[in-house]
Amino acid sequence: MYTAATANRSRVNRANSYVVNSVLETTPEKLIMKVYDFAIAKCKSRDLEKTNSALNELIFALNYDTDEVREISLGLLKLYKFCQDQMRKRNYGVVEKILSDLREAWLDVLKQQGKL
Repeated sequence: MYTAATANRSRVNRANSYVVNSVLETTPEKLIMKVYDFAIAKCKSRDLEKTNSALNELIFALNYDTDEVREISLGLLKLYKFCQDQMRKRNYGVVEKILSDLREAWLDVLKQQGKL
């Protein structure tokens, strides 16, 4: 029997498939932007756990392959750790500002490189 619950599950499954496909088919640069968007949104809603999870994803994405990249990554690592500390202290505005500024910087660089 086809019920409202069955229809709802079908819509959820299609939505989940869409999300999974959009993540699998996107570039690493666009994924970073999505993580920033998620982190900023969760910070705005004062969700400590999810903001810190997003910050952890940004930390895991850092690259230390060359000296030049390593220096940038170490600076970002310090900022991300600072943001996690500020989230624990409930300084949401500070974290939102830092993440928003970093997102804008990434966006500018990616546009200049033609990756967005």
